[in-house]
Amino acid sequence: MQLWIQGSDMKNKTLWLGAIIVALCLGMAVFAPVFSPYPPQGQELPRAFSAPGRDHWLGQDRLGRDILSRVLFGARPSLLVGIGTVLLSLIIGLTVGTIAGYSKGLGDELFMRIVDILQAFPGILLAIALTAFMGPSIMNIIIALSVLGWVGYARVARGQALSIGSREYILAARAMGTGEARILFRHVIPNLLAPLIVQASFGMASAILAESSLSFLGLGAQDVPSWGKMIAEGTEFLSQAPHLTIFPGMAIMIAVLGFTLLGEGLREAMDPHRQFA
Repeated sequence: MQLWIQGSDMKNKTLWLGAIIVALCLGMAVFAPVFSPYPPQGQELPRAFSAPGRDHWLGQDRLGRDILSRVLFGARPSLLVGIGTVLLSLIIGLTVGTIAGYSKGLGDELFMRIVDILQAFPGILLAIALTAFMGPSIMNIIIALSVLGWVGYARVARGQALSIGSREYILAARAMGTGEARILFRHVIPNLLAPLIVQASFGMASAILAESSLSFLGLGAQDVPSWGKMIAEGTEFLSQAPHLTIFPGMAIMIAVLGFTLLGEGLREAMDPHRQFA
């Protein structure tokens, strides 16, 4: 697989800034129990709505729970949904798109018609309907977001498979008697992964936003803190305690920004035309 990442990519500030932000977000989620100064569900009712201070750096919510601890633990459902949605959508999209683009003919035409029908549905509204029907949980959110999430990966995979399938080394492999399955797994799929990796970075940002939106509406995981649910709980007290919504909102913004910058940086680093610059 040629990713076209050159040595000059150390100067790709967008890529490295995005990678640093993403690494911090992942570290925050993984090591939340280590970094959290208080239990995320621990309550101090007499100190409800306390502003940020020395003991509670980001303040406390309406039940006296430490907001910093809840923001740290709130990274977990968002990133779990993002990773789960991207992996499931990527597997389905890669399989369907590659087969459709490589086989061409009737299978490819059928694929395009199915994609046209699915793209007519508004993604977030369908996710809301499916999550409300199946019940609020992280797994149900992943399934609901993946119902349409695979389409973008499939379109990219199909386009790459169409292009790769007509190249000289594929024709040479056929002429040498190499089986189609071997050609597919050895030559086609490895060479179409680069744009899918870029797509996955942007998909993570979209999935985090979608999970926060569903949690804001009360359709997220109910037994763990989540950024969207924290914002929903704080909207009633915006004038009294704006820090209840500011800090989880900043967490969402930073996470989405990190994956977006990572995607932009990867797209530039994996651009095959850069080798001729």
